[in-house]
Amino acid sequence: MSVAPDRTAAPLDAAVRELAPRVLGALLRRHGGLDECEDAVQEALIAAAQQWPATGVPDNPFGWLYAVASRRLIDEIRSGAARRAREVTGARREPDPVAGLHGRPDALQAAPEHDDSLDLLLLCCHPALQPPAQIALALRAVAGLTTAQIATAFFTSETTMAQRITRAKAAVRAAGATFPEPAADRPARLAAAAHVVYLLFNEGYVSSAGDEVADPLLATEAIRLARMAHRLEPADGEITGLLALLLLTHARLPARTDAAGRIVPLEAQDRGRWDRDLVLEGEALTEQALGLGPPGAFALQAAIAAVHAGAPSVDQTDWPQVAELYALLERVAPGPMVTVSRAIAVAEADGAAAGMALLDAAAVDPRLAHHHRFLAARAHLRERFGDDPAAARADWARAAALTNNAREREYLQERAAAQPPRR
Repeated sequence: MSVAPDRTAAPLDAAVRELAPRVLGALLRRHGGLDECEDAVQEALIAAAQQWPATGVPDNPFGWLYAVASRRLIDEIRSGAARRAREVTGARREPDPVAGLHGRPDALQAAPEHDDSLDLLLLCCHPALQPPAQIALALRAVAGLTTAQIATAFFTSETTMAQRITRAKAAVRAAGATFPEPAADRPARLAAAAHVVYLLFNEGYVSSAGDEVADPLLATEAIRLARMAHRLEPADGEITGLLALLLLTHARLPARTDAAGRIVPLEAQDRGRWDRDLVLEGEALTEQALGLGPPGAFALQAAIAAVHAGAPSVDQTDWPQVAELYALLERVAPGPMVTVSRAIAVAEADGAAAGMALLDAAAVDPRLAHHHRFLAARAHLRERFGDDPAAARADWARAAALTNNAREREYLQERAAAQPPRR
């Protein structure tokens, strides 16, 4: 049958990012064994990539993927033979194991409806793993990124990342992890899970590499996980603050790029295009988070985002309040990029000299020496306050050379050429 192009590509992306962790969680709940279940899900996704372009996306894509993955897993258990070369050699050409199920949801009633994505994230945040391993495993199992994509985000080789993920799975297995974890263990895992969700969102909102500014599917998946965590612990100020922060940030997405996909900086964005429903929900959640006890890092960042959301323009932003909130954030969760953001706010509130002094002090941190966002921030202040146009252009050029995102590089190169960004 004839299939329109957008019936395959977009739904298949959604399957990888949203349906894949649900299918994996369902298999884990029934069979256990993270390695084996993930292999089965990956084979189901390969089968979908091969068949859906020709047959169209099934009416029940989750049920289709679950049925295929279950069949593959059962075959694997019966044979005992490992098929680890799947991603290198591709899926074997064989008959559709669920032939006849297309368009028949009634034939897939055995597929569970429960969404195990949050439990899967908590499993990836097992205390036996260090944070980098937790993040890598979550990017693979929960976000559905390929090993190659994760390797790019970590600035390492695909082989090294594959080994790291394999070791993380082995550590979880050796620790005797169960799925789902006992409810009593969940609160201790949520802090780590919140950090992973935050990083997932950041990678979706500003891709570390590639040809596009953002990966909206990944950002949306992070928001979905944050909502699930908030439903689990609605009285947790940091979980509430995390959800508020993601919503307020994601609200800007429609205005962040122009029709050609090029970056539009905050000061040039049409704020009328910001998603007001997300802004209102984020503002309400921010107020809740700040009322649930001493604010943590996510609640403070949500408060900063709320100030920006409530301002008609950059010039009308309450910069003294933003600077004070960043000062609080620096005490609660110090970090070089927090200092950089505070410097920009201080420059707006108290003048260029005060902001540049903070940036100069931060520049001694070796983590910032070759960080494109630090250089871009310094260039921004130099350009905005007329300090030294030549030095600003030099910083823009250095920043452009250091980014792995094509759209960021394009924007930074435009600034280095002393051309205003196109809108």
